[in-house]
Amino acid sequence: MKNRLQALSLLDRALLAMTDEELETLVASLPDDHRDAIDSLSGAREGGFEDPAARTLAIRSAAARGRMSGVLEQLATVLTDPCLADCITALGDASDSPSEEQLQAVVPGLIETHGVATVRLTFAASIAGEAAASVILTRLLKSDDVLALPAASAPAAPVVLTNEADAETKAKRKAAKERKQAESRARREQQAKARNRA
Repeated sequence: MKNRLQALSLLDRALLAMTDEELETLVASLPDDHRDAIDSLSGAREGGFEDPAARTLAIRSAAARGRMSGVLEQLATVLTDPCLADCITALGDASDSPSEEQLQAVVPGLIETHGVATVRLTFAASIAGEAAASVILTRLLKSDDVLALPAASAPAAPVVLTNEADAETKAKRKAAKERKQAESRARREQQAKARNRA
């Protein structure tokens, strides 16, 4: 259980270490089906998010709420899928159980293609997924000159999105509902008059 919590803590830190711009760039680079999965995991309504900033906020909110439910890991798995695939390809036959030297050899190419933040998140997701190289990956994320995560700071209060609307939005919704009801009532009355004339 302790190892599990440490793995989730690293994953959480790797996501928090990504700037919003880095996260938006990463999501924009994903295939459409991956983006759809991200939107679904982040609680988007049908059609997904149109605004990248709204998606980023939703991802962070879903990750904060989903640390123990598995949503954080699911989000990280989808976000890092292309980077992990490139890492596996670069490692070749050594991909099942690479040495630290083999991992270090492929890191520069991964960083060039995906960026440091995404490589960190990929390695942290692999640790949470109990990869054979978890011990090495943990060491890299803790002490490597390039990949080491920033020191953990006091956690900020998670942004949790709610379905609660503010007073202005509620008033607009109520007015729209009343207008639709009035239009519907007028249509019914017109139809009734037309039937009575026939």
